[in-house]
Amino acid sequence: MPQPAPVTAQLGFGMAAIGRPAYITSGRDADLPADRSPEALEARAHELLDAAAAAGVGYLDAARSYGRAEEFLAGWLRRSGAAPFVASKWGYRYTGGWRLDAEPHEVKEHTLAAFERQWAESGALLGPWLRLYQVHSLTVDSPLWADRDLLRALAGVRAEGTELGFSTSGPAQADAVRRGLALTVDGRPLFTSVQSTWNPLEPSAGEALAEAHAAGARVVVKEALANGRLAAADSPGTAGLGEAARARGVGVDVLALAVALAQPWADVVLSGAVTVGQLRAGATAMAVAADLAGTDVADLVTPQPAADYWAQRGDLPWR
Repeated sequence: MPQPAPVTAQLGFGMAAIGRPAYITSGRDADLPADRSPEALEARAHELLDAAAAAGVGYLDAARSYGRAEEFLAGWLRRSGAAPFVASKWGYRYTGGWRLDAEPHEVKEHTLAAFERQWAESGALLGPWLRLYQVHSLTVDSPLWADRDLLRALAGVRAEGTELGFSTSGPAQADAVRRGLALTVDGRPLFTSVQSTWNPLEPSAGEALAEAHAAGARVVVKEALANGRLAAADSPGTAGLGEAARARGVGVDVLALAVALAQPWADVVLSGAVTVGQLRAGATAMAVAADLAGTDVADLVTPQPAADYWAQRGDLPWR
């Protein structure tokens, strides 16, 4: 009988779903109040951050494109006096105008001008706390790779003491992970942290993330619940996940987070909770993760081809 494996990953709190009125997580619209004003969402964000701190969650993740997430986080940091590990991202800008029916809600721009503007904006809000600044959704076709001026500007931020990383998305995540961590400026690796989508429905980046972890990079898992698809026991292809959750007396959302936490290469797994109950339930996943030694993820969920997964994700409605 396999022995419980030590769980070395920690749970983090990602603010993608709470910093703006619309997002693509299934069920989110029912979990938030009808009042989606900035004041209402800031109050909910602070409630979640209080609960995260009480649960020992010490890694907080935001981005320039997450509406007012950085602003909400900065206000909470000033009030609470807490000193968590704060990460944010540049490369997308929020264009939703605080509307549910905006088109589009965000726009991607990996240019020197975008970096300089957003670095200044993030610094104005999070400067005393910001420890990790990431390229948002770095893909193999990004113009960043060949932009020497941008790469040198990034290296300048690193030289001043802020760690650099990148997030990935899309069916070629593994290629982006490997290329990003191999990128050097002046003979030094530019990035030391990577944040990628990994979950039992979309495990294609797992081998590359294991290589990243083995090389000493921080590996952060996002979208462990597949934007809500793994929070419901009746999602297609997830019968085994529901059975395993019932056998352990936990919700499928807890088990899905536990599966990610149990990966030996994961350092942080982000919860995208929008209710305190979801955040507290996620905090119980640490104990469940230790019980998953020897479990084959394919026995719990049938993985999708990466291209199919990302096509379906791209069709998810903002609401």
